[in-house]
Amino acid sequence: MKRLDKVIISCAVTGSIHTPSMSEALPVNADQIAEQAIDAARAGAAILHLHARNEADGSPSSAPEDYMRFLPRIRQGCDAVVNITTGGGLGMSLDQRLLAANTLKPELASMNMGSLNFGLFPAAEKIKAYKRPWEQGYLEMTRDFILSNTFAQIERGIGELSAHGTRFEFECYDVGHLYNLAWAVERKLVQPPFLVQCIFGVLGGIGPDTENLMHMKRVADSLFGDDYILSVLGAGRHQMSLVTMGAILGGCVRVGLEDSLYLGKGVLARSNAEQVAKIRRILGELSLEIASPADARTMLGLKGADKTAF
Repeated sequence: MKRLDKVIISCAVTGSIHTPSMSEALPVNADQIAEQAIDAARAGAAILHLHARNEADGSPSSAPEDYMRFLPRIRQGCDAVVNITTGGGLGMSLDQRLLAANTLKPELASMNMGSLNFGLFPAAEKIKAYKRPWEQGYLEMTRDFILSNTFAQIERGIGELSAHGTRFEFECYDVGHLYNLAWAVERKLVQPPFLVQCIFGVLGGIGPDTENLMHMKRVADSLFGDDYILSVLGAGRHQMSLVTMGAILGGCVRVGLEDSLYLGKGVLARSNAEQVAKIRRILGELSLEIASPADARTMLGLKGADKTAF
């Protein structure tokens, strides 16, 4: 693993996992997404991981025009790196998932590195009343759902987006996904440095145990040596403890309302910025320096915001 002088904080602002009924703080419309993204950047996030939602009902959207409702405002309001999802919303086709990143040509895009059962259905059991008619079915359908990321799909996504100069946040939900990335590296589909986002606590992926974080790091070290930068994402209540451990191990961190709606045990976060401020304070107490957007661009070899299409 590449040893870092500074820790990159990424913030996943809205995502496609949580629904509006789960938290009043979840940004759903373009005004809310733009405001919360800018506030998160001001709080210390160097990278903003972004999904879009339909303005009419708050459901996940892959339409570039929905992204363009907030991307120019984010660009005007802060200098953070924009990272556009290629995971999209659950049930989207690959064409839909790649559409926004292919159209808008961001500096950074997520790239899921393997297929998995992606279970959100336990959340449906906790919601007493739904605000939008699509929400319950969206969660319940994941009882019989595979998030598809075949080798052909990965190769296509990497190839199409690399042609725009976009680099990747490689999302690895289990150990096998690290080996899938190693396959892509061996085929020279991607070049270092690799931002490897290890994800813990999603039902269907690797569990949120500290031993699993250590194991994922050991495997990544053996596969990529000094050519990768570790980042850690802990889902739900495991967010702050796991990302803090990742930072202590020399990696970067990701927080945000896509990953967890909570600030602490039983306490819903009021905003993305509140989570960013918390992890920034923790990192400061550990004498770890926070990377600026300019630092992140240098560390990850990004093309620059002026070379995007928004």
